[in-house]
Amino acid sequence: MHELFWTSAAIVAYVYVGYPALLALWARLVDRRPRRVPYPPDAWPPISIVIAARNEAARLPARVENLIAQHYPGPSEILVVSDGSTDDPASTLARFGPAVRLIELPPGGKPAALNAGVASASGDIIVFADARQRFADGAIAALVENFSDPRVGGATGELILDCEERDAGTQVGEGIGLYWTYEKWLRRNESRVWSTLGATGAIYALRRSCWQPLPAQTLLDDVLAPMRAVLNGWRIVFDDRAIAHDRASSDAAGESRRKTRTLAGNYQILAQEPRLLLPFVNPVWLQYVSHKVGRLVVPWALIGCFAGSLATAASGPVYAAALVAQLLFYALAAAGALQARERFTRVAFTFVMMNVAAIAGLAALRRGREVWR
Repeated sequence: MHELFWTSAAIVAYVYVGYPALLALWARLVDRRPRRVPYPPDAWPPISIVIAARNEAARLPARVENLIAQHYPGPSEILVVSDGSTDDPASTLARFGPAVRLIELPPGGKPAALNAGVASASGDIIVFADARQRFADGAIAALVENFSDPRVGGATGELILDCEERDAGTQVGEGIGLYWTYEKWLRRNESRVWSTLGATGAIYALRRSCWQPLPAQTLLDDVLAPMRAVLNGWRIVFDDRAIAHDRASSDAAGESRRKTRTLAGNYQILAQEPRLLLPFVNPVWLQYVSHKVGRLVVPWALIGCFAGSLATAASGPVYAAALVAQLLFYALAAAGALQARERFTRVAFTFVMMNVAAIAGLAALRRGREVWR
């Protein structure tokens, strides 16, 4: 049991401390930022903005207005793909005339809607957006500038959640804000080393030539599509000049469902693209295993660490102290679950909830539950 404790503790420490430290040093040494060259005024590539939506008629007008207000300097089109909507999106979008092209499909899921949108698009660059978020001024132009580097196949922007800018006053708001700040730091530095490990679904773009149709049950299009491009030798870069704004989940249940879906998708991608686990095929293998796979392993390592320290607590002060520390941490998480307002309790609760979601995601995927919607 001593070996179980130390191995498990080492895994957790590497994923959350060792890998970020390695990444920080690596990014400082190589710093391969894209070689962006400003496009001449008449040479911006044509783009297609694709929004897949189901029953989002109430949000679509404001979203389209936000996209039109971007004033992209090159040719552009907006495609809204309705995935079996029953709230009459055609009437809602009629006032925009030819500025918006509506594609209405029977219910088939988001992957089918995205496939249809890309197939109908005419632009060289596909910009993916959701109905809920909004882009800051100049976000699309900032994304597209990255494609002046011929090595770049995709670019993703920075999603800013309301809980990063203020206390959202929710059970998990502060924890989500800290986690998302940490996650974006990883993406920024992974981009400087070579490539991010996917994209932020709320704001990303791909060369049309990089797109491969998504399998029907895909959970994470914003990871699978960019990682397929990476496997084909392209870079996916992070650009914090391209900003989207969104709200964090209002409660723990909502955030748990979202995280369960995300982590189920990370398991699914290993089955969809097993090449990601091959170091001589995946150019970002170390980053992928340390970041994405590591997050799937950590929940089991936490269980192993607790079981190991519980079994060995009587064998020495180090093991006893480790057990006490874990008990205190989980007590803080329990207090957070009971709506305690102290910062440490909410952060501890969010950390535990996210790791429980990884196990729940695997269980849901194995049962074949539909977790993507």
